[in-house]
Amino acid sequence: MTDQSQDQPQDARTAAAADGPLQPAAEADEQPLPEDIAALSYEAARDQLVEVVRRLESGQGGLEESISLWERGEMLARRCQQWLDGARERLDHAMAARGEQ
Repeated sequence: MTDQSQDQPQDARTAAAADGPLQPAAEADEQPLPEDIAALSYEAARDQLVEVVRRLESGQGGLEESISLWERGEMLARRCQQWLDGARERLDHAMAARGEQ
């Protein structure tokens, strides 16, 4: 059986942190996130995303505010996905390492 984790490139932060704290994966072809969003933990990004959705669903803002909120929501969702992808990579790596023993 082949190790599938070797077929997938790892983000340098994820690879370096294989035995350390959980780090998010980052997509190389995506534009970098603004610093305030890139620095967020998964939980903080998720909480902010919930607030953005709540505000959008209220329908109380104008068009410009709604567009800004939507854009921020997209970036927050991307940040959450980075964390989830990084967690999946760590789990895959740990499972592969466990199978090699």
